[in-house]
Amino acid sequence: MGAKPIVIADDHPLFRAALKQAIAAAAPDRDIVETASLTEARAAIDARAPGLVCLDLHMEDSDGFAGLLGLRHDFPALPVAVVSGSEGGDVIQRAMKFGASAFIPKSLTIEEIRGAIAEVLDGGVWAPETGRSDGGDGALAEKLAGLTPTQLKVLISVHKGLLNKQIAYEMSISEATVKAHLTAIFRKLNVQTRTQAVIAAGALIADPDVVRDDG
Repeated sequence: MGAKPIVIADDHPLFRAALKQAIAAAAPDRDIVETASLTEARAAIDARAPGLVCLDLHMEDSDGFAGLLGLRHDFPALPVAVVSGSEGGDVIQRAMKFGASAFIPKSLTIEEIRGAIAEVLDGGVWAPETGRSDGGDGALAEKLAGLTPTQLKVLISVHKGLLNKQIAYEMSISEATVKAHLTAIFRKLNVQTRTQAVIAAGALIADPDVVRDDG
């Protein structure tokens, strides 16, 4: 069996091209699968069983760290390298606490990205120096990581201000099922109110001040 492919999940064609160049230098024997959304990435994972996913936090359907947590839940043995335009230490630390094998800022050079990818493919963990100190609420990160993908979707919908009936409609489930998920979410996060859950969900949303390279 040949080396497992690598999936790139990023909605910016120019950065996908740069990342592909770095990956090809780090692992010339690997096929590279390019996707532009989390949905496409999941389909590629199911079809190709890759050895690494490079995930942008800010695609339209990734919902910040919720996309990362969903992948870690469904594919626990699959390394995920987060790629992002943000270099804030707390964002990096959250990504690593949520199970990323690497945090790769988009400002890095091709050679630096190559080195980070090579480290992860060799079984290691990589992050910039600014994100290696332990900070933030590790207990909350652990609680959020314990939510199922469906519970994550419900929590993100609550964070967006949707009512139970709107969540039920968007997810094609009953309001009773939404309430059951909320009860489980409250229990896992150790909160008592919807407002407290919204505050906790804020840790899932990547830094809104991230600069996106849409050009």
